[in-house]
Amino acid sequence: MRAPKHTIFFLPVLSGALLLTPLMAIGESPSFPTERTDLSPKDKKRVVGVTRPTQNFSKAENFETMQGGSATSKAIVNGDAFSHFSANITFAEEETFKLGNALFRKLWVSSPSSTQASDGLGPLFNARACQSCHLKDGRGHPPEGTADDTSMFLRLARDARDAKEQQILARHEALNFPDVTYGKQLQELAVPGLASEGTMKIAYEDVPVTLGDGEVVSLRRPTYSVEGLKYGPLEPDVTLSPRVAPPMIGMGMIQAIHEADILAKADPDDADGDGISGKASLVRDHRTRELKLGRFGYKAENATIRDQSASAFVGDMGISNPDAPFNQGDCTSSQQACLDRPTGVQERLGATEAPDPVLELVTFYSENLAVPARRDPGDPKVLKGKELFYQSGCVSCHTPKFVTRRDAENKAHAFQLVWPYSDFLLHDMGEGLADGQRVGVADGREWRTQPLWGIGLTETVNEHTFFLHDGRARNLTEAILWHEGEAQAARDAFASLDRDDRIALIAFLESL
Repeated sequence: MRAPKHTIFFLPVLSGALLLTPLMAIGESPSFPTERTDLSPKDKKRVVGVTRPTQNFSKAENFETMQGGSATSKAIVNGDAFSHFSANITFAEEETFKLGNALFRKLWVSSPSSTQASDGLGPLFNARACQSCHLKDGRGHPPEGTADDTSMFLRLARDARDAKEQQILARHEALNFPDVTYGKQLQELAVPGLASEGTMKIAYEDVPVTLGDGEVVSLRRPTYSVEGLKYGPLEPDVTLSPRVAPPMIGMGMIQAIHEADILAKADPDDADGDGISGKASLVRDHRTRELKLGRFGYKAENATIRDQSASAFVGDMGISNPDAPFNQGDCTSSQQACLDRPTGVQERLGATEAPDPVLELVTFYSENLAVPARRDPGDPKVLKGKELFYQSGCVSCHTPKFVTRRDAENKAHAFQLVWPYSDFLLHDMGEGLADGQRVGVADGREWRTQPLWGIGLTETVNEHTFFLHDGRARNLTEAILWHEGEAQAARDAFASLDRDDRIALIAFLESL
């Protein structure tokens, strides 16, 4: 595929990795620490003690209400519960947060426009603002009833075809390869005068599941396709992987968890024989090209919040930025009309459509969206549900708590006891949830363990209860029943509970 004439940097754009330099080996063996390097011996002992899984379910644990550490939001629970800033940031940082919030909500427009510094949308895109996908900083949804699919899209990717491409993946220089015509993502919207790429279609099949007490739950199995492709067919080996936008809370705390604490839980060969073989994701930092631990995204495809933000700007909205300077967004050399569209670059402001400090401000905002406080952690039903959650083996992947690193870049994130209920590793979730799409070291059956904090406020914030990566689950019970693969034993344990115990376990999840 030839690079378009408009920019020498546009290709190769390999899905998940925007390459500005020739492919080369850069530190092929990452030297991640095997133990905490930021703690004194006294601190290490404290951390081991406080993060040890509880065995007492008669009362709430110390500090359990503050699931985001001292950054936890204690604001009144309402539809804005995911939109508060970390409670422990400084007054000056509050201003930075509010500026980032304004940019996160900003509606971009097509070029040229009299609204300078707000144009550059697309030319092909899925949303006009970050907030359009991350609704109220919360969870997106599939198109249901009158709801559109702005907060859901299809990733397009294929695996390596030859030895050269296999080497690219082995060196972590790319996560996979885009469709030659449609790029990395199906873009359902376009600026005036340009055809969009196509429309995602979902067909559901009812799958009845009988629980241990005889209750029947109907799951829905989705099948995905694309209608109305405007630029020709997709390549035959390109896979479609659906995504709903995940909630934004607690990301700064996740970034501040020490690598050693995450890697300590990895067991890729299941050496202990427990059936759980969590695998660490390795990805390259978009700017430095260093190998880092992936921890953001459904398949842990990004190492930092900045990388996640930069990818979303260019991939979802077609807005170029310093870390992804592609002014035509996801347009490919097969879409010449798209490449010919004017860009929103204002030379007096910088070389991209979202020049500094836009990316920094949105990154800071994303790093400091507070986790809401727990509700009723000492309620008897919640405590019973918590005990069942532990007994069922859910904590094998949904690790309850961590203490963040002392040397975190932002003091607000440093040395905090946090309760994300995730190990941030990749796990085989079985054929039922498989998308068949490789993303870095994650194969088509593997997904990152999703954090559970805030999950009980999904309906309050987003007015729906659609869960999992594609929103197929209409409630938490359905979400659990879709767990297979490494989670099969935990799923079966839940399914075998009597109705009252299942309700208690769900009550625990809803308290998070």
